[in-house]
Amino acid sequence: MSTNASVISGVATKPNPERGHRSRVLAAYFLFLTLITALTVYGFDYYTLGANERPFSPKHSVLRPSGAIGIKLGILGVAMFLVIFLYPLRKRWPWLMRQGVSKHWLDYHVVLGVAAPFVIAFHASFKFHGFAGIAFWIMLAVSGSGIIGRYLYAQIPRSLSTAELSLREMQDQRQQLTDSLHGQNLISQSDLAKLLHMPSPERVKQLSMVTALGYMLALDGARIFRVAKLRRRNLGMTENLTTLGGLRASRNHAVERVIVAARDEAALGKRILFLSRSQQVFHLWHVIHKPFSWSFAALALIHIFVVINLGYRW
Repeated sequence: MSTNASVISGVATKPNPERGHRSRVLAAYFLFLTLITALTVYGFDYYTLGANERPFSPKHSVLRPSGAIGIKLGILGVAMFLVIFLYPLRKRWPWLMRQGVSKHWLDYHVVLGVAAPFVIAFHASFKFHGFAGIAFWIMLAVSGSGIIGRYLYAQIPRSLSTAELSLREMQDQRQQLTDSLHGQNLISQSDLAKLLHMPSPERVKQLSMVTALGYMLALDGARIFRVAKLRRRNLGMTENLTTLGGLRASRNHAVERVIVAARDEAALGKRILFLSRSQQVFHLWHVIHKPFSWSFAALALIHIFVVINLGYRW
């Protein structure tokens, strides 16, 4: 086996230390999805009632915000937000900084940030008014911006020590993948060129920050279908069916090794091309995300204080 082929094989077969973490993150998403689905199925006939009809529903005593289930959802929502705010606190607390990996903390931060608005919506029984209503809509803005922030974070490659990789290191990694792909003979260079096609650096510099973000998202989305097309051209009809038209990995390990290397080079090439723009948008995102986060925290505390001290019931 040639050196280039060995490199491609190493790209695909190298043990992935992130697999266990990804499984736990997926399990967390599945857990919250199950909770939301169960609440929807059980409470659909209650939540679709008008405000004047709900007190006459047999489920009102358990699903209203102060009900048996409603209050527990409120407590769960508060607990989730306490954990969410551990992530920014971690950057200032040395003991927390030594616990786990920053990227893993961010993944759980995002999981809770996505799930919390749904939990709070069910706690409020979809009635948003006063401080609670304002806090909820700000919470949605925080959650949405958090998803964008997680995407931008992934566009700035990092080493295992979480420090940003230098442009030189990234270019070296890409060159290694490029050399590997030129040494294989399973997929034509013309097909690979279509997958690896990128806009010119001059074009990227002319893009506004918002347009650059949209362009990055479009390239990532297009890559999925370009990889599928590349896979389809190198598989039989039966395998094309079992891989859902090339969207899933096939059992042809030789083809998959090349495709993984090509996909990684395309992704890394995009990150290198948009590196400066990603950093600019990421810094701007911080300016927007933090005020929303702390505003929500303040309004949520006011809501909790009013409910506890005035005994307010819905």
